[in-house]
Amino acid sequence: MDFYKKLSPFYNLAIFYFVISFILRIVLFFHPITQTSFTFSESLKIFSLGLISDFFVFIIASGFLWLYLIFISNSKYNKPTGYIILAFLCGLFIYAASGKSIFDEYGGALPKIVMIFIGIKTVLFAALLFLPQLRSKIRFGLFVFVIFLYVLLILQNGLSEYFFWNEFGVKYNFIAVNYLIYTNEVIGNIMQSYPVVPIFSALFLITAVITYFIVKSSKNYLTAIPSFREKLKISILYIGLFLVSLIAIPDLAKTENSKNVFVNELQSNGLYKFYLAFQNSKLDYFEFYKTMPEQKAFAILKQQMPSITGENTVQQIKNDSTENRKNVVLITIESLSADFMKMYGNTQNITPFLDSLSQKSLVFTNVYAAGNRTVRGLEAVTLCLPPTAGESVVKREDNKNKFSTGAVFKQKGYNVKFLYGGDAFFDNMQDFYSGNGYQIVDKSSFKPEEITFSNVWGVCDEDMYHKAINVMNAESKENKPFFNHIMTVSNHRPFTYPENKIDIPGNIKSRDGGVKYTDYALRKFFEMAEKQPWYKNTVFVIVADHCASSAGKTQLPLDKYRIPALIFSPDMKPEKYSKLMSQIDLMPTLFGLLNFDYESKFYGHDVFKADYQPRAFIATYQDLGLIKDNVLTILSPKQQIKQFELKLNPKDNVSPECQIYYDEIPLKSQKTDLVNQTVSYYQSASYLLKEKEYQFNDLSSRAKNGKLYAKD
Repeated sequence: MDFYKKLSPFYNLAIFYFVISFILRIVLFFHPITQTSFTFSESLKIFSLGLISDFFVFIIASGFLWLYLIFISNSKYNKPTGYIILAFLCGLFIYAASGKSIFDEYGGALPKIVMIFIGIKTVLFAALLFLPQLRSKIRFGLFVFVIFLYVLLILQNGLSEYFFWNEFGVKYNFIAVNYLIYTNEVIGNIMQSYPVVPIFSALFLITAVITYFIVKSSKNYLTAIPSFREKLKISILYIGLFLVSLIAIPDLAKTENSKNVFVNELQSNGLYKFYLAFQNSKLDYFEFYKTMPEQKAFAILKQQMPSITGENTVQQIKNDSTENRKNVVLITIESLSADFMKMYGNTQNITPFLDSLSQKSLVFTNVYAAGNRTVRGLEAVTLCLPPTAGESVVKREDNKNKFSTGAVFKQKGYNVKFLYGGDAFFDNMQDFYSGNGYQIVDKSSFKPEEITFSNVWGVCDEDMYHKAINVMNAESKENKPFFNHIMTVSNHRPFTYPENKIDIPGNIKSRDGGVKYTDYALRKFFEMAEKQPWYKNTVFVIVADHCASSAGKTQLPLDKYRIPALIFSPDMKPEKYSKLMSQIDLMPTLFGLLNFDYESKFYGHDVFKADYQPRAFIATYQDLGLIKDNVLTILSPKQQIKQFELKLNPKDNVSPECQIYYDEIPLKSQKTDLVNQTVSYYQSASYLLKEKEYQFNDLSSRAKNGKLYAKD
């Protein structure tokens, strides 16, 4: 019984962690975003295996607690041991502060963090050494602090998992890892989206209360510090459980294999999911996914893209008519799901301008976004290639001098710019676009008087459009056509915008308000543009970067990737194009409408060409999907392949070409031809990127040889 009491700090914190995890699962289980129902066996699996997983994760997470507790003793302060340890700590601090330590090689904040930690440890050890009469009080204060920190982190993680689920409908994933990188924007977004002061005030108050009770029932560890033999027993028990946990946690993760993604997500442990996301931020297609011989992959690709030559994607794009070098304005709208628009069944009238503009435009009614993040949308319209595994090319180190839409425009004598109302440093946009020949206009380019409203993401869309008009007015005087790619920011949490613009107040911070203000600002942009001399000679391309939410009960829910897209020019006749197409096809289709002749590496296709075969690419950072012939084929790590028949789930009062909801029914037997096509697309794209053969370089000489990716 006495030994059992020595474990009280561990089991008291563990019980608290299990309670919080259980409550969190209950809350997420009934959360509105959890768009599914669960059978009894699924519910049992969620809560039973989830609890077991939580147990083993807690063992790993309590490593610091174990280290802290086993080093609590009085003997280390005896002479001369205490002085030797203090001297060692002082030397270590001097080494860390010298600026020449091993930590300085890693750069960033690490050296300072290490120096502060060692400094605090040194000061505390000195206090415990030289003030023995206060030792018990100092030790008790440190014990309270450690318990408080664990309680705080457990509660903080619970809140974070809830808010992440509220935003994305999943436990931590790759996005959460990215959020650690862009702390300014993310913390700012949290500050503006949620009542942070009340939340954190309540959090610290609750933490203090819970800490009090845990310390009260665990302080016997300090009043009767375990002997060396007892600490040895604790260590053997802990290390044994630690080693078992290292095996058990990944094995339990393998049981997250339900066809219902929500079952897998609710069963999983958020901390382990975060670890997996961190580990898998870079995915080598050839290591994790199904492959085929290179020659076969390109042979199958050629069947889908008949105009390519050899083992590459080089194509000679020819048009019979004279090139029309109009100005082009591409507007990628943040988080604009198709179902926000009237033609897809929305009855809230939150996109009145886009609804009216679509009646005057070439509208693509059956377009799918390549991914569920802005960098995927930017990659799709800029590089026009499938979304390969891992990070978007926008955020990779090798992201420069790619074959891009901007490169095609520059070949045609255009000025090429990327305009963004926020800091282009975010999501690596500045590095990517400047490295591909675009001039950058972002928030840093704005004068103070040009900003009427801004939030953490940047200036409001109206301010961005005012800036864009000024930029284009200046460009029109240079006697050169211009291509300007504008990325909006207002339709993003916290959904704040200037007051008295629309009938939804900005302080409500609602998604509907964000959408409606974005639409309002776009109308204002066109009202300004109509008055400019360059307007009649300009083509406007409007497309969403991705949908507002990616959560669904399947791996790749189709309705969460369906986006609006249209092309408008004052002299264009309205038309609807209803065949299936991908976000990567939009710009090659525009080039076809402008009758551009050019040499291309794009996977994207002019959908009006006779050899176009309808298909669309949709992906997360690890699940790679191809929609074709009413089947969704998904490639996943560990060479996994899944296929689903797509059965339309029609919505009343919506035209056939604008229906977006499908049931995904698992196929009993694979359609091998579609599997091979999916592999050929993603494998070839991954290969060309890996071998640096999707570059904007000497296409002509190597295309003539019929071998694009012989190394430079």
